[in-house]
Amino acid sequence: MKTAVQKFGKFLSAMVMPNIGAFIAWGFITALFIEAGWFPNERIASIQTPMLTYLLPILIAYQGGKMVGGDRGGVIGAIATLGVIAGTDSVMLIGGMAMGPFAGFVIKKFDKAVEGKIPAGFEMLINNFSVGIIGMILAIFGYYVIGPVMSAILTFLSGGVAILIENRLLPLVAIFIEPAKVLFLNNAINHGIFTPIGTEQALETGRSIMYMIEANPGPGLGVLLAYMAFAKDRATKTSAPGAVIIHLFGGIHEIYFPYILMNPIILIAPICASVVTIFFYSLMGAGLVSPASPGSIIAFLAVAPKGEQLIVLAGVLIATVISFLVASPIVKMAGAKNLDDATAQMKNMKAEAKGMAAPAGDVKVSGEIKKIVFSCDAGMGSSAMGATKFRNRIKPLNLGITVINTSVDNVPNDADIVVCQEVLQERAKASAPQAQLITIANFLQDPNLDALYQSLAEKANGTSAPEQTQAKEETKQEVKAEPAKQMVIVKEGIKTGLASVTKEEAIDAAGKLLCQLGYVNESYIPAMQERERTVSTYMGLGVAIPHGTSEAKGEVKKTGIVMLQYPEGVSFGEEKAYLVFGIAGIGDEHLDLLAKIGGIIEEEAQLEKLKTTTDPEEILKMFS
Repeated sequence: MKTAVQKFGKFLSAMVMPNIGAFIAWGFITALFIEAGWFPNERIASIQTPMLTYLLPILIAYQGGKMVGGDRGGVIGAIATLGVIAGTDSVMLIGGMAMGPFAGFVIKKFDKAVEGKIPAGFEMLINNFSVGIIGMILAIFGYYVIGPVMSAILTFLSGGVAILIENRLLPLVAIFIEPAKVLFLNNAINHGIFTPIGTEQALETGRSIMYMIEANPGPGLGVLLAYMAFAKDRATKTSAPGAVIIHLFGGIHEIYFPYILMNPIILIAPICASVVTIFFYSLMGAGLVSPASPGSIIAFLAVAPKGEQLIVLAGVLIATVISFLVASPIVKMAGAKNLDDATAQMKNMKAEAKGMAAPAGDVKVSGEIKKIVFSCDAGMGSSAMGATKFRNRIKPLNLGITVINTSVDNVPNDADIVVCQEVLQERAKASAPQAQLITIANFLQDPNLDALYQSLAEKANGTSAPEQTQAKEETKQEVKAEPAKQMVIVKEGIKTGLASVTKEEAIDAAGKLLCQLGYVNESYIPAMQERERTVSTYMGLGVAIPHGTSEAKGEVKKTGIVMLQYPEGVSFGEEKAYLVFGIAGIGDEHLDLLAKIGGIIEEEAQLEKLKTTTDPEEILKMFS
């Protein structure tokens, strides 16, 4: 139940967090240019209403749709949400949160239904018309159904808050908010619940106390100051001043969560502080004009109404003092608790809040480990390269561990450890519930893989990991000793010096080259895009290996790999790929070359040569 709530809350906040800059822009326009602002300007203030009515809900809907249905999901989510906005007089932030993901889900299901059935040459026509027609239908549905329903829900929530305020009961909300924050529901509460309600209030009164409840840095600051003054553990005491700066000025409230987890009873301090401060703000009629995110004192004061900065600051100081006074005796009486253990506990809780497995660095392998399985969606490319690299890496440990790769849905039941990307973990759990699950961001270079290796090394010799240079040398020798059994990369399949493009265009180019060389049918290309939408094929070290889904293996005519070099890089999410290897494999025929690729890119000089050379012959020699 807790995990489900955390995952839902994380999903809500994930729709809002990328768009906080837009909320800040709207907040500044409100604070500066409305009639009661610092620099009243009727023309500039006129920007405020369309931003709030249209821009913010549509941005939220686009993000929610994209999270579920990729770029097409984002577009159709925005279209459908316009119907929701038009169907009510309320600000439809909550409507965007509902309609965006729903529309993304609908288009994702449509794309799945027509996958492989679109005649060649009609892909663009069907893709565009499907978004347009389905988007129109969903916009009409949003106008007549979703808009009025969301408006009723928002009216109910706002009415409930109004009752709490009128009866001086709003401070009691802190009893639930502060513990929820430590369970990593802080962003979900602030942006998934308080922001929609606060925005509705701010539209009517120009401010809202709802923006102040979770974001106030005072309660956490008092806890940190108590540890700074009275902690018995030296490491904890010396770490607290840095945490104070990050918390107060950086607005990263999660920095104080481990200090509470060391002594959970200390949670009383921020609860008491928050109760008193909310009562003070209610009494003074205080509020902010827009969300303060992150919860920095700078952001908190920046979005305060004109002339009310002192009231807002006073509330922060009251919360800090009360939290400090309540926390101090608890810290004094507590034993010398270890901050590292509390931080590790926090990481595990944060992983749960994201619906993830615990990070490998916080999990020690136990018992007999005989088989480690690297799994990806199709079990064809990413996991194959990752398994090969890790197999070579642990070989010097002489643990007798088998390292293989499979599709995430076909993990053998004798697997002891399963390594997969974060978005595939639920499928991995269902496929191999008996195995320890370790999630990673990419297969070639990931801290969790390093932590897994370290844990295995300690298991092997009882102390610490052997020098990596030895493992690296053996890897290189093994690659030289075992050349690829079959040349599945040819000169015509190597393109260098390409201009930077989007990720989708790079994948499309790799697929078309595979098709031109007779490795795959043309219908394999959409499957490559679908695979990327499911989980990224970025491997690390500036390398991506796009390939089709497991369902598209029938579209492969013969095994082949192509390489596209982008000197300026192609953005794969937050990372850039400079080498894009398009892969098509029948059976295990491509695994030898994947192993070869892994061995080459592990050597920094050779990897740099692959990224910069303009001579395809030189690249072919590296793979010979």
